[in-house]
Amino acid sequence: MTSSPGRPPAPAARTTATASATDQDPAEVRETLHVQGRPRTMTVLQILHRPTDHPHATPDESPTAPPTTTPDAGPGTAAPAPVVLLLHGSNQTGEKLRAFTGRAFDRLATAHGAVVAYLDGHKGHWNDARVSNAFAARTEGYDDVAFVRAAVERLVERYGGDPARVHAVGYSNGGQMVIRLVHEIPDLLAGAAVLSATQPAPENFAPHETRDRPVPVMFVHGTKDPLVPYAGGMASMWGFRPRGLGLSAPETARYYARRNGITAPPATETVPTGTPAGRRARTSVEATRYGEPGRAPVVLYTVHGGGHTVPGTRRAPFLMGRTDLGFDTVAATAAFFRLPGDRAGRPARS
Repeated sequence: MTSSPGRPPAPAARTTATASATDQDPAEVRETLHVQGRPRTMTVLQILHRPTDHPHATPDESPTAPPTTTPDAGPGTAAPAPVVLLLHGSNQTGEKLRAFTGRAFDRLATAHGAVVAYLDGHKGHWNDARVSNAFAARTEGYDDVAFVRAAVERLVERYGGDPARVHAVGYSNGGQMVIRLVHEIPDLLAGAAVLSATQPAPENFAPHETRDRPVPVMFVHGTKDPLVPYAGGMASMWGFRPRGLGLSAPETARYYARRNGITAPPATETVPTGTPAGRRARTSVEATRYGEPGRAPVVLYTVHGGGHTVPGTRRAPFLMGRTDLGFDTVAATAAFFRLPGDRAGRPARS
């Protein structure tokens, strides 16, 4: 199934919010959108300088919905903020992805001033970029591309998001969904980050209404990923429930470099991860960067010895493989997306 190329109508929504304890704690708002007649949910985080009622409340809004001012803007201003969408992995929700990563991506709101939204797939999954997708999101015809469009529209209209600075981060099944977004609605994205997912092999690639607009893309992938092989091949749940063929992580990066019109060879470097002197590191990180002036960049962070994990966040369960805790995926994401510097004055680091 492919999404409808048309822009969906503005969805209705229910909104609830939790109060912000301090200026550094994000207001947490639960939104329910109605997309093509189906309820879809997301959790929105935003730093508020003015924790007052929404100045332009409409009947379907909670009186505790956040104001439309943006993190570093004073009251009454309309300076837009960058938007970051977080898409979870299989059998997760947005809240489970937050827990899985120790809420590390909340920093994109608290430290970098972004409007952050954790989106929820249908029954724990996304209608992603793979033909082999047999999840209910596919079999029941859920249009997740339309959901993302509706979510962005809501984040721009109600939370002061900048439509020119919308970014998507996806882990595993969510990474496959980001791959679909890059091909079907690249005009919506200023950047993408794909964690523990690779480009489907041509025979396993679902979208057939694709657009070639370049998008900056960052990849993070472990060489010992037990679910999505770094070297390419059949993705599966530890050898069961095959999820279809995919390219290797290096082939995936090369695919996006070509897609972005980059012909120069990549530059490769070791990324310092802060392992104490004298201690043997069980993982290491190497960055392969593709770039040319005027071209959307591509970078692959190879986590040697790493598993199906998100480095630098929270240690994943043993079955997922090793988690590198020295490489900061969130900081690398903020730097790649060129988000504003740390609110404490520290720049984002890659």
